[in-house]
Amino acid sequence: MWAAGPEDAPRHITSVVRSDPQTGKLVRAVVVTPKLVVERKVAETVVAPRPAAPASAVAAETAPPAGTGFDDLVESVAAQHSLSPQLIRSVIKVESNYDPYAVSPKGALGLMQLIPATARRFGVADVFNPAENIQGGAKYLRYLLDLYNWDYALALAAYNAGEAAVAKYGGIPPFAETRNYVEQVHRELEKSVAAEAHPASQQQAPPAPAQTAPPGPAHIREVVQADGSVRYISR
Repeated sequence: MWAAGPEDAPRHITSVVRSDPQTGKLVRAVVVTPKLVVERKVAETVVAPRPAAPASAVAAETAPPAGTGFDDLVESVAAQHSLSPQLIRSVIKVESNYDPYAVSPKGALGLMQLIPATARRFGVADVFNPAENIQGGAKYLRYLLDLYNWDYALALAAYNAGEAAVAKYGGIPPFAETRNYVEQVHRELEKSVAAEAHPASQQQAPPAPAQTAPPGPAHIREVVQADGSVRYISR
């Protein structure tokens, strides 16, 4: 960008004396040189464009936490409802594998796969909010355990197939999906309890045995020193 700065330009005034052609008298005239227009370069401030955040950084900010990232939340919710945290973790593992945005073909949503009717029933406004979803799922599990006198198999069957199905068949419904579900949660629960009861010990590898000389007579080697002396060493 360029700008004119006439106020900074020098001004020239010239006095000229000449004779008037009509009167013959000397006439003094003053000639003023017009101001020069001086061009000045004005420094431009260039603002570099902000680089876009790499896709990996954006993903890191928005990605849901891994399964163990919900441990504190599960512990807190389990304590509120007098439930086993291992049970809640096992249900989450089988239901969504810890994906807070999971959506099943049947419309179950979030970590604990709540259908919209169940979410509304237990006060879950945002099924994709991990805290709300786990809270709603835990409330439902506690309700079912109370309903079936803490029969875990019936409670889990109702969680999967609904209370009406359990009432209709007087027990675990004869649905392959429901029976497999009850078994899967049971296995996960057993593994979780066993892992906490017997944590893997951090065993260090035993130190390698010290190398010993092979059996038999020692080997003697003659060494001649720089000064001509001789000494013998064994190996």
